[in-house]
Formats: sequence, C-alpha cells, structure tokens
Amino acid sequence: MDEHAASEPGPARVEIAGTVAIVGFPNVGKSTLVNRLTQSRAAVVHETAGVTRDRKELLCDWNGVTFLLIDTGGVDEADTGPYGGHTARQARAAIEEADLVLFVVDARAGITPGDEELATILRLSGKPVIVLANKIDDPRRDLDAVEFHRIGLGDPVPLSALHGHGTGDLLDEIVARLPGSGPTPVGDEAIRVAILGRPNVGKSSLLNALVGEERVIVSDVPGTTRDAIDTVLRRGESTFLLVDTAGLRRKRRQRQGIEYYSELRALEAAERADVALVLVDASEGVVEQDLAVADVARKAGCSTLVVLSKWDIGVIDLQETRGHLNRRLRQRPPAVAVSATTGRGLRRLLDHVEALFSKHVTRIPTPVLNRALGELKQARPGPAGERGRRLKLLYATQTATRPPRLRVFVNDPKLVTRDYGYWVENELRARFELQGVPVSIDFQRST
Repeated sequence: MDEHAASEPGPARVEIAGTVAIVGFPNVGKSTLVNRLTQSRAAVVHETAGVTRDRKELLCDWNGVTFLLIDTGGVDEADTGPYGGHTARQARAAIEEADLVLFVVDARAGITPGDEELATILRLSGKPVIVLANKIDDPRRDLDAVEFHRIGLGDPVPLSALHGHGTGDLLDEIVARLPGSGPTPVGDEAIRVAILGRPNVGKSSLLNALVGEERVIVSDVPGTTRDAIDTVLRRGESTFLLVDTAGLRRKRRQRQGIEYYSELRALEAAERADVALVLVDASEGVVEQDLAVADVARKAGCSTLVVLSKWDIGVIDLQETRGHLNRRLRQRPPAVAVSATTGRGLRRLLDHVEALFSKHVTRIPTPVLNRALGELKQARPGPAGERGRRLKLLYATQTATRPPRLRVFVNDPKLVTRDYGYWVENELRARFELQGVPVSIDFQRST
C-alpha cells in the first residue's frame, strides 16, 4: 500500500586517506567551499553569518582518493551570543581531529582581527595549514591573496568557492599532503538513526547523552540545530550512525531562508535512515505536531520508535500514551521513556533501536508468508465489486528489505479497497511482530 520505494544499502566501504578540517571566521564561505569540494549541497549556505554551528563530517573524493572533510562553524572569539563559545569549541575539536586544516579567509575583506586570532590558535595547534583566500572570483585578482602572507601560515591560495576557481589545484595539494590513512568509515552494517522532532524537544541533548560528550550544541533556544549532523556510536558489536536534525515545524511550505534549508536537511536525513527516533516532550504530552513528525518518518520508509524525552520532568502516563499512539499512527510504533539529564532509559532505547533494525531488514520466508495470507483469506473474505466479483488473495512474496516490501498477487487489484488494504497490512504487521516498521504492500494482478 505504501508508495515509498525500498531503500538499497549504501555504498561499499572505502579507504580514507586522512581528515581535513575547514575553519575560519563567520561568513567567509566555508560551507560554500564544502559543497564545492564534495560536489553536493550537504552544507546549509546562507548570506546570514553563523549558519553553521556544529561540526559536520562528509566524504570527499578526488581522483580516486577519499578523505574525510569536517565543516565547522565560524570561530569568533569575541562572539558573546548564546552559541559563540559552543561553536568555537566544536571548531577546536575539528582541528584536533584533523591531519590538515584549511583556513578560509575573505580576500575582499582583508586581514581581520578574527583572522589573526584564529591564526594564533592554528600555529599553537602544530597542524599543517593551507590558507585559502576566498571570494577571488576573477583570476586577474589572484594577487589579492598576497596580503595574507602576514598571518604567518605559509603561501595563501587564491580561490573562489562560489565559482570553482582554484579548487582543482587545491584538491591536488590536499591529496598530496594527506597521510594516506584515516578513520574507518561505517559500512552497510551500521544502523542509520535519524533523530526527529519538533523544535526544542531535546534532540541534541539526547544525542550528546548517547555519545557521552558535547558532540552537538545544546540550547534551550528552539532552532539551535540547523543542519543534519552524523555521529558514529559503537556499542558491543553494533554500530549506530546517529543523525541529529533541525526541528520540523508545521506549515513547512511557508518556511524561507535558513529554516527552509535546515528542514530540508532533516527530511533528507529521514530518507537515508533505517530507524527514526521521534521525540516527544514528556512534560507536554503528545501533540498533533508530534504525530505529523511520525508520519514524516513513515513516508520516508523509516522504522519508528517514539521517544518520550525529558522523562525526569514528565507528567504523562506511559501506557496511556502507547495506546494513544497505536490508535493514531499507522505504523503502530513502540515507545520508550528517557531522560538525557539522568541517563534513564538510554540503554533500553538502544536495545529498541537494534530490535527495530532487525525487523527493518528482516526477510519473511515465502512459505511462512503464504500461510499467513491463507489465514487472512479465511478470517475476512475480500471485498466485492459492483458486479459481485470478489477480491481473491492468491499468493505473496517479499521483494525487498530495509524496509520490508511485499507483493501480494490478486485476481484484480481494482477490487482492493483502502480499508481492506490497511487491514491486510496491519494483520501482517501483527503476525510478524513488525510494530513500528513501515510495511509496504503492492497488490498486483496475477498473470
């Protein structure tokens, strides 16, 4: 019944040649450069300074050599705003992880006090640095980069991240200066988990509690997270790829600028996830917007776990909430209560994610599936058409996993009503214990 196509496993494991961090003062074009080097639109780009706040890791390939690229927020030591110190700490962490640092400066603005402060930090780090004089859109102005010799970090490279001028030579130099080995990227075995929810329900706090460090910025100001941030968590034999996302608001079509692109990243994160954690603020209870977020997860093909966050200050009844969710949500998701502050329920949450992933990738043997289909035919005959011709369920097979997709062969697909199709879906979900899993069913005419 579901229109969502089955997700195919991700690309095969690749060898990483090293790690490259991109740093600079706010609004010098770092995210534009990330998108240029990765040939993607993975980083949110906007004319407003300070759009990027967390550090974001992406794979970049050049002439068969793959390296890890870390995008960071702008480092402004004088920033007294709510995120300035957090963003600077994230950038410093990226510098510590890197084999090579790309220091982006604005050639049109010249050397600023912020550039000089960051240059001091980079010299003290002892890391190899390439200074990139960005926004030189006309190659005839390459000499504008010469001024940046004064900051004492080597020969500056003239560049236009927007138009691509100089990026090919830059990639050649990056590859030449990398050590040839780096962190092992996660493979297809990783459980891809998107953390979804309306603004300010505790998504970033949950992620930080799970990984045990301040991996993303946490604030009580709604809308702090603007990008989709991947974080690897390993527990025993299991590897989780956790993706924190921007809050999903109602009336998304009316969003503009940064909010629009941030929510677009959240939707893309759901599209590539296996499991979605739909966070509900336990201090407020389930609201209509939470149900809408859960439906976003279902339409993206994610298996869904509802997470009642802030349980230490929660006021809702867990069993009553589970019943409400089962009545309102088609995928019948399980629910777990957690507190990022006290750590309650975090281990149980990961247990639920592993169990959901196991069902997400399950393959039902064809004989077992057809025995269940036979029982459904006995329990409720198919609906009849206008001329009295009745729908017949003939046989079924599973055509895909991640998530499960079934094909049920019938005598006439036009006889499948919406009510009967949902009934078949729910019955199969119950019989094979696929609660929370988006079971997709294609009804097809038997030839």
